[in-house]
Amino acid sequence: MKVLIKGAGDLASGIACRLRNSGYEILMTELAVPTTVRRTVAFSRAVYEGTCEVEGIEGVLVGSLKQITKVQKEGKIAVLIDETVAILRTYQPQVLIDAVLAKKNTGTSISDAPLVIGVGPGFEAGKDVHVVIETKRGHDLGRVIRQGSAIPNTGVPGDIGGYTTERLLRAGAAGVFHPAVTIGDLVEKGQIVAETAGIPIYAQMSGIVRGMLQEGVEVSCGMKVGDIDARCELQHCYSVSDKARAIGGGVLEAIAAFEHDVHRR
Repeated sequence: MKVLIKGAGDLASGIACRLRNSGYEILMTELAVPTTVRRTVAFSRAVYEGTCEVEGIEGVLVGSLKQITKVQKEGKIAVLIDETVAILRTYQPQVLIDAVLAKKNTGTSISDAPLVIGVGPGFEAGKDVHVVIETKRGHDLGRVIRQGSAIPNTGVPGDIGGYTTERLLRAGAAGVFHPAVTIGDLVEKGQIVAETAGIPIYAQMSGIVRGMLQEGVEVSCGMKVGDIDARCELQHCYSVSDKARAIGGGVLEAIAAFEHDVHRR
């Protein structure tokens, strides 16, 4: 069964890891200039580096159907730069997962594949996708929704280590992003951690840098560019998060149920 995942950020990559470990062949599409903050646990990094690894699974940048097949036969995840997901027509996956996390539907249709899964808010199960996976931290995280939508975006990041908005780093001006620290570094509240257009970005709390945008990326004012974790666990910087793992479990449940229904027909 072929699975196509739109997006290759950290949550999409958590989904990809659970599915690949369950034996599915995975193709992920990504932008030409990814803006993933948690880059150390995202297959989007392959766009910049050619290859990358997340929890022992290798992602490889590809440019053709032939390369996709070769990479998948090697047990790796194929990553394709395809901003409009044009590959959908020729690849024809059995499962399409929209894990862009845009908080809105950017063009996914329920007719795109036999099973279409929308991750997070912006989708309605039974209308533009077959099922929706809840992404909001809490009791329903990872729930498979077969009718209706996920909880709307609140604009407030989830609580990690007792912090919400303080843990995020945002650009103070539009321009080219230049980090002053790297993922895994310990920082103190008030420390300059990056800058854009000469405007410094200060840490709003002390902790470990869990995510940091790629050097040289063009950003807009207010854009999320980093993430600080008060728990200061270095291994958290290099492993799939509890949230991504739970969402991946919901996706796996939806696919397993779909396969069961197909076999019963």
